Amino acid sequence: MDLAGLLAKKQGIICDMDGVIYHGNRLLPGVREFVDWIKKTGKSFLFLTNSSERTPRELREKLARMGLDVGPEHFYTSALATAAFLSSQHPGGTAYVIGGNGLVNALYDAGFAMNEVNPDYVVVGETHSYTYDTITQAINLVEKGARLIGTNPDLTGPGEHGLVPSTGAIISPIELATGRKAYFVGKPNPLMMRQGLKRLGCKREDAIIVGDRMDTDIVAGIESEIDTVLVLSGVTALEEISLFPYRPHFVLGGVADMPTGQTIDQIPRPESESGAKA
Repeated sequence: MDLAGLLAKKQGIICDMDGVIYHGNRLLPGVREFVDWIKKTGKSFLFLTNSSERTPRELREKLARMGLDVGPEHFYTSALATAAFLSSQHPGGTAYVIGGNGLVNALYDAGFAMNEVNPDYVVVGETHSYTYDTITQAINLVEKGARLIGTNPDLTGPGEHGLVPSTGAIISPIELATGRKAYFVGKPNPLMMRQGLKRLGCKREDAIIVGDRMDTDIVAGIESEIDTVLVLSGVTALEEISLFPYRPHFVLGGVADMPTGQTIDQIPRPESESGAKA
């Protein structure tokens, strides 16, 4: 079945944001038309983002500055997923947080208190303000027994002027120094996908996920048995797809092609696969 035919049968769309909707503060081509198309078709939609820095309200305001009117109920972040997970594991717990407002507010709303002395968890997300001292403090707390949690495993994300470091890169010094591996709640963890489907209000077979990363968005969809669309407007390039042992169901240049269902059908193979000298 082609993409247009499949989309006609889908009730809900799960869509990533960074690299799909915008780069930094720059809206990507065709996004306004894409959002208008979703609304006109009456489909449910959810912006499911691994970014933990902003609250749903802040994300709404960011899109509003770009000319898009999307209510806060259409956003679900790795910060919210992390707070829900920790609340289920340790209700009323405490945390030392390296992260933005989105993560801190989500944890407060879930009943967590901030603690810099003997927290139950060290929780790390995206932030522009982490320092040598905050990393050192986190290392010492993990050494004393705090459990290490990352909002998402992304090493980088797309910015206006190129790649920027993400949670996976920020948390790695803590992992290396302590010898402890973090538990990541965001994509591709199926926990976040199941929570996203609940927010979307539809079953997995009635949803489709749109993302720009093979290592988070697409593998998350595949492992959750949700049809996947990779857009080439973010992190993963066309020639990189064949480096992974799995494939997206469809590949598009960007979300501008969603309403028309115009896909990229030819995926280049690595030289070693095509018979050329490796």
